[in-house]
Amino acid sequence: MVGLESMARVAIFVEKMYEELEAWYPALRLREAGNETVFLAPKAGEVYAGKHGYPVKSDLAVGDAKPEDFDAVVIPGGFAPDYLRRDPAVIAFVRALFAAGKPVAAICHGAWILASAEIVKGKRVTSFSAIRDDVVHAGGIWEDAETVRDGNLITARKPEDLPRFMVAVLEALQERS
Repeated sequence: MVGLESMARVAIFVEKMYEELEAWYPALRLREAGNETVFLAPKAGEVYAGKHGYPVKSDLAVGDAKPEDFDAVVIPGGFAPDYLRRDPAVIAFVRALFAAGKPVAAICHGAWILASAEIVKGKRVTSFSAIRDDVVHAGGIWEDAETVRDGNLITARKPEDLPRFMVAVLEALQERS
């Protein structure tokens, strides 16, 4: 999108059963705007199948990723966040980016990781409706909106919200450049 170009390095989490659209649409939009994307997963160089079977090969193990080397993180949904949130390295990475004021963006079930990282308390957020209670119990102020931005925290509900979600992510990156 013209006017939303930046030169950022953005992590995108993947694990088995990730939601393909919620990983690949952001990756392609970010690349289109001149950013570098890095697929982070439990193991580097491993192929992870999405919910619908589409594969992604991880670039870097999350345990080897240094938060200071990244400008933002995108957390896709699917079932992957339920596996990822059990990994202390994932939680530490998300907390570090959030504390540094860098964009932390989650869509759909990706908000599970935000809740586990304990960064939603008092923040306006959205998510897939089925995990609304999880977000609220973690202290988030849940809204039924296609995209919600509260400071450096950007959230969306579902794949249909991806266009507005990515505009918000690209705007946040541009503000940091």
